[in-house]
Amino acid sequence: MKLSRLLAGVGLLCAAAVSSLSNAQEYPAKQILFVVPFTPGTAADTLSRLMQTQLSKSWGVPIVVENRPGAAGIIGIDSVARAAPDGYTYLFTSTAFGTIPAVNSKLPYDPQRSFAPVMLMGTSPLSLVVSNYFPAKTVKELIAQAKRRPGDLNYASAGTGSVFHLSMELLQHETGTKMVHVPYKGTAGVMNDLVAGHVGASMMVFQTARPLVQSGKLRMLAVMSPQRTQVLPDVPTIVEAGFPNMIVEAWTGVMVPARTPPSVIGKFNGDVNKILAQQDIKDTAAKIGVTLVGGAPETLDNLVKKELKQWVQVAQRANIKPE
Repeated sequence: MKLSRLLAGVGLLCAAAVSSLSNAQEYPAKQILFVVPFTPGTAADTLSRLMQTQLSKSWGVPIVVENRPGAAGIIGIDSVARAAPDGYTYLFTSTAFGTIPAVNSKLPYDPQRSFAPVMLMGTSPLSLVVSNYFPAKTVKELIAQAKRRPGDLNYASAGTGSVFHLSMELLQHETGTKMVHVPYKGTAGVMNDLVAGHVGASMMVFQTARPLVQSGKLRMLAVMSPQRTQVLPDVPTIVEAGFPNMIVEAWTGVMVPARTPPSVIGKFNGDVNKILAQQDIKDTAAKIGVTLVGGAPETLDNLVKKELKQWVQVAQRANIKPE
């Protein structure tokens, strides 16, 4: 009797192993969903559609990109956290993934336990820009004026708790200055009022600010990256200005629900790394100001852990609360 039970148990284990191997070999076998928790046109959206085209060809299955914006990205992010961990739902998220928990402690998901990292797709530097009506021509001049007039100068952001808001708070902490925050509901209002001179400064994604800088409507004081950009090589880095702890880059990464099989994560990671190495893909990404990264899942995992810690500290120091 005991022998028959033992043999039955071995049989079940073998069957499970064969089934698991079969599923891994068959993946993907049906339609895949890419969830973008932001509106169309963002870097995460653009990169998801690039991968949609490339992977659907090589994998031979349909891939659907679905934009699920709302609540600063929480709605779309949470929908993936609740999805089945079977490799058929991917989250194309961004820097907001790390900033949201800094100002919202009551999230419906856990930013670390609810997801497994897949890949860091690309990065874009943030840039410090000022209105042409603002007298500062360099970062040092901006800091000097802010110190002479504490609480008098103002800056705009695309929303309370956004990476743009938190980055300016980080700048004030690093430089010992105090400026007044003017929050907007989106980047469009920030750009319009910067050009008109209604606000003095702002932190913006480089590719968003670049056209206004190149046309002479705004001035860019620094890029928040380790190296200067090839597009605007005359703009110094924040490191050159003397603030190495101020490097801030917007990023796009891919995640899946926790407990997704490692074989699935490995297949996506390996195949997408090959796609990112293609020159035409690099050129397409460069047009929207994104530098492709790729690499192992740990690259994204380490970045997220670092930013979750950093932005919580910034928000607590500045006493930032959700709107």
